[in-house]
Amino acid sequence: MNTDRIYLVLVPLLRPVTTTAARRRREQFEGTPLPPGRVVFLGDSITAGGLWECWFPELPTCNRGINGDTTEDVARRLGSAINEPAAVSLLIGTNDLHGSRRLHDLDGIARRARDIVAGIRRRAPETTVILNSVLPRTPHFAPRIQSLNERYRQVAAETDSTYLDLWPALADARGALRREYTVDNLHLTPPGYRAWSDVLRPHLAPFAVVPAHPTQTARPASTT
Repeated sequence: MNTDRIYLVLVPLLRPVTTTAARRRREQFEGTPLPPGRVVFLGDSITAGGLWECWFPELPTCNRGINGDTTEDVARRLGSAINEPAAVSLLIGTNDLHGSRRLHDLDGIARRARDIVAGIRRRAPETTVILNSVLPRTPHFAPRIQSLNERYRQVAAETDSTYLDLWPALADARGALRREYTVDNLHLTPPGYRAWSDVLRPHLAPFAVVPAHPTQTARPASTT
């Protein structure tokens, strides 16, 4: 099933509902000051669904993901997400591809991602920023996402950030999100989160506050 064509039609229609839920979560963030020194996971529903504190128990983590967020949404809420973080893992952009038409342009998405990184840098000049590649979806979107990710790679290079290429770990030979990693060709199952966290883990190891031990470090389950 070409779910990406369905999302192109369905998601804009559901935007009023998701906007209400997102506003409530954003208000929670604004009313809960973020302690400094955290490893912040910033993004949309894919980030929001991660159990980061369980998968990285050696890190002082904070989940600042909100369902339905686009690059515009994240840029507007950096004030409640950035407070002298140790590091920021940013995954954003997939909702721009199937949201409002004015957000679809790849150069525009990359420009807004650059603005987010610049906003993080203004608030925390010394922090480590990890710009994750946009995850694969279906083959329908594969060429666009790969092209967008090349732009992200350039953004990372120009902003002294780390570009994290998740495509080899998550994409199949057709450029689709691997079947065992998703049930809707967009969001991740536990094995999908495990694949992502395994790629991310070495980049976050320097920020551990307690030594990681193989028997202590939880990981997403290997089955759905």
